[in-house]
Amino acid sequence: MKTYAFRLHRGQDLRKEIDSFVKEKNISAGIILTCVGNLEKAIIRMANEKTIKTYEGTFEIVSLVGTVESGNSHIHISISDAEGNTFGGHLKMGTIVGITAEIVIGELEVTTFKREHDKDTGFEELVVN
Repeated sequence: MKTYAFRLHRGQDLRKEIDSFVKEKNISAGIILTCVGNLEKAIIRMANEKTIKTYEGTFEIVSLVGTVESGNSHIHISISDAEGNTFGGHLKMGTIVGITAEIVIGELEVTTFKREHDKDTGFEELVVN
């Protein structure tokens, strides 16, 4: 497995920058190994597939997991507020880094990911080759 580490700065869009990095490196099957950092704004889709919530303030990234490939990714995030309340769900564009975000991605070099429509779920789902 090949690994990549990079840092994002205040004001950058977390999801957009991850997608850009994966595309730039032409990663065809990647996994987010870790991420620590801070957000000033988080946009998260909840598990019911319809509700998208926006949180503004200061939040710690306590978890970031996902599968990524050039042109697509499926990423979930958990964040905590100043009181330790934790929120999580599907990471959306527009989530803005506060102080920093340190990200490590692993590339599965003999594997490829792609997404195909799944008639049972109605979503583009992961296909592993």
